[in-house]
Amino acid sequence: MPLRLEIKRKLAQRSERVKSVDLHPTEPWMLASLYSGSVCIWNYQSQTLAKSFEVTELPVRSAKFIARKQWVVAGADDMIIRVYNYNTMDKVKVFEAHTDYIRCVAVHPTLPYVLSSSDDMLIKLWDWDKGWQCTQIFEGHSHYVMQITFNPKDTNTFASASLDRTLKIWSLGSPEPNFTLDAHTKGVNCVDYFTGGDRPFLISGSDDHTAKVWDYQTKGCVQTLEGHTHNVSAVCFHPELPIIITGSEDGTVRIWHATTYRLENTLNYGLERVWAIGYMKASNRVAIGYDEGTIMIKIGREEPVASMDSSGKIIWAKHNEIQTVNIKAIGSDIDVTDGERLPLAVKELGSCDLYPQSLKHNPNGRFVVVCGDGEYIIYTALAWRNRSFGSALEFVWASDGEYAVRESTSKIKIFSKTFQERKSIRPTFSAESIHGGALLAICSNDFVCFYDWAECRIIRRIDVSVKNIYWADSGDLVAIASNNSFYILKYNRDVVSACLESGKNIDEQGVEDAFELVHEISERVRTGIWVGDCFIYNNSAWRLNYCVGGEVTTMFHLDRPMYLLGYLASQSRVYLIDKEFNVMGYTLLLSLIEYKTLVMRGDFDRANEVLPTIPREHLNSVARFLESRDMLEEALEVATDPDYKFDLAIQLGRIEVAKAIAVEAQSELKWKQLGELAMSTGKLDNAEECLIHASDLSGLLLLYSSMGDAEGMAKLASLAREQGKNNITFLSLFMLGKLEECIQLLVDSNRIPEAALMARSYLPSKVSEIVSIWRDDLSKVNQKAAESLADPEEYPNLFDDWHLALAAESELRDSRNCYLPAEDYLKYMYTRNTNLLEQFKNMDIDGEIPLENGDSVHEAIDPSEDYVHEEIQENETQEETIDGEKDVEAEGSTEGVVLVNGNEAEEEEWGMDNEGNQPA
Repeated sequence: MPLRLEIKRKLAQRSERVKSVDLHPTEPWMLASLYSGSVCIWNYQSQTLAKSFEVTELPVRSAKFIARKQWVVAGADDMIIRVYNYNTMDKVKVFEAHTDYIRCVAVHPTLPYVLSSSDDMLIKLWDWDKGWQCTQIFEGHSHYVMQITFNPKDTNTFASASLDRTLKIWSLGSPEPNFTLDAHTKGVNCVDYFTGGDRPFLISGSDDHTAKVWDYQTKGCVQTLEGHTHNVSAVCFHPELPIIITGSEDGTVRIWHATTYRLENTLNYGLERVWAIGYMKASNRVAIGYDEGTIMIKIGREEPVASMDSSGKIIWAKHNEIQTVNIKAIGSDIDVTDGERLPLAVKELGSCDLYPQSLKHNPNGRFVVVCGDGEYIIYTALAWRNRSFGSALEFVWASDGEYAVRESTSKIKIFSKTFQERKSIRPTFSAESIHGGALLAICSNDFVCFYDWAECRIIRRIDVSVKNIYWADSGDLVAIASNNSFYILKYNRDVVSACLESGKNIDEQGVEDAFELVHEISERVRTGIWVGDCFIYNNSAWRLNYCVGGEVTTMFHLDRPMYLLGYLASQSRVYLIDKEFNVMGYTLLLSLIEYKTLVMRGDFDRANEVLPTIPREHLNSVARFLESRDMLEEALEVATDPDYKFDLAIQLGRIEVAKAIAVEAQSELKWKQLGELAMSTGKLDNAEECLIHASDLSGLLLLYSSMGDAEGMAKLASLAREQGKNNITFLSLFMLGKLEECIQLLVDSNRIPEAALMARSYLPSKVSEIVSIWRDDLSKVNQKAAESLADPEEYPNLFDDWHLALAAESELRDSRNCYLPAEDYLKYMYTRNTNLLEQFKNMDIDGEIPLENGDSVHEAIDPSEDYVHEEIQENETQEETIDGEKDVEAEGSTEGVVLVNGNEAEEEEWGMDNEGNQPA
């Protein structure tokens, strides 16, 4: 039977003629050397050109990655080998290697060697650790040496193919060939070794249109592959699959069975002649170079063929060999860490007569089915004895041990537990795949139909393109995975049973209420399993997640592709396997899953009983789950992480809980958050303490000014002065009416002009002192400008109402220390814009009303009246200009300092509103 390997095209890029291709072992890169003289690196995941090297104007016939050095080595028709660093794009080495075209370069898998072959009929060995010195020359061919390749099972030997119609096998260290194979009737273009361990084979391709398989121990031809209609230019044994791939100038790529040598498939992408084939170990990807571009294909599945039963026994297939390991055999003395490879003892179980493409235990673990080559074989799990076999493209188990096979797109057979055929289904649509579980699912490209196992009656049709279906052990929940998302549905078994028993006619859509959509998650599922009501899966980004009640939690970020095997409840671990058959385990507590499941069901009493069984280090995960369900109070009780608990307490407004955490943590950020919460909730005593601990001086300024707390404001002024927060210091002093200290602070801060302006507005008696300081400071920069400053004591005529201002200051000095309570603010809010000097002009000094904090004057208020208010319009002052000069008026200004220059003077007003809110 044929292999029936699925082939998908993953990359198609048109370019100049491609002479060689190579795949990077770790990056998603494909290297292509072109006849035009360029070397390109394509990213086959993003489908983009990652890097490009302009090597020469002549053809580059061979290029290879040297991944362990981050290099690309290329040989061209200009007889020069060039080495590039593919990260920096720098040239590492350029040297002349041959006296004719360079046909091929090959990199030793472990040693610092590169082989090159040429039309000069020589093969040369280069050592990059010795500065790319030529350490050996191999002579013996009588025509162009077209290709060379190292033996992967003995890297001390290599094979060469030449147009002299021979293959030669060489050993490093010996200039003479070990032996020569007279391979073909025409020139030999290509050669490759079989990478498996059981057969000493190599394959050659020739201009005689054939490819031949050779046993290099017996030196005999094992098989001749005929079918190409032109020269065979590229050949390879696939390292993972039992196939041989050949490419020809007839434009086709042919895939042959590596054991039976029958032709499995022929590919023709219409890009003219094939020149190169590239592959990589542990990958099913194959790159093909053509006249008009490059194609990358993926053959079969990269997922390892393996299965684990409920007791922890794993069976896997490496080609036709069947092996087994037992997770429970790991001793208790071995410390198992999440994500580390398990030290498992591998035991040979037997072999399989067909090439396994899938392998699966039945529900009770007694039997294992192997499916491939269009057939299936059921073996006993312990002794590996054949119990049944037959034809099948696909095989699936029912939850009770029955099974079904898909023989074709139009026929599905159901067998009993005793391996007897029981039913047959011929769907009215093309059956592209089947899936087992509580119901039998038959899928087309656009929908899936569920059937019951007993009578094969349709249960429900669901219009979704299905990639895989996963049933929970209970049979009540099912996950349907599509290409871009997955759906969790609840199966209403009772509704279906009632409908079937009623004898009602069921149409092709099935029972309408058979399934109920529970959740839809926009993630692509790679592999998945159910543990109770918890669905565990890894997604396209290779994150290991689990989903409970629609809530997705990421357990681990996987560093490479891995595939789920199963879950062992006794160890509370989920196990995965990679492509190299390394098994890793990750902890997932069953009690954690059970708790979340009970919460989702609303069974809080039982959930609280389970909670104590969850280890302390997992309680924060529980708390975050509860938070996602808007159960903040419960989350606060469960959380153990102080930072997370603090955040929850803030959300809930639990100031005392948050305060206790803040006291322990002594974090300014936490104190600040807590202070903001206390202020917003009106707990001002707590707010003050929090803001002090947080050193939030701005917050304290807002708090004390709102409360009218003069004592607190005084402490704030002192604290701000110590921390160098001059703005807050100034505002605090200003609100306290300590104008002298405000002016001194401006002087100390080297803001002398502002100090002079403030003195003119609030303390006229200090103006002369400040102007003197200003002159001394300004004289260091501009002596003439310093002399032009006018002192009101010297030029009182230049300052309107100067003596009235001095009298007002003297009379009202004591009133600045009178602090009105904040609760009286509404009574005096309308007097804030009073013009002080105008008020003094119109009233008797003896009957004057005291100033409020030195800001403004207010009129006497009769206690029997609610509010008495007299609006006082601020007079607009018109400044005089001297010698026709225009005055400069600052916004909101009243009076200012006068500059004197010789006999001329110009009065300039400096901005300061009546509230004194512009100190700087």
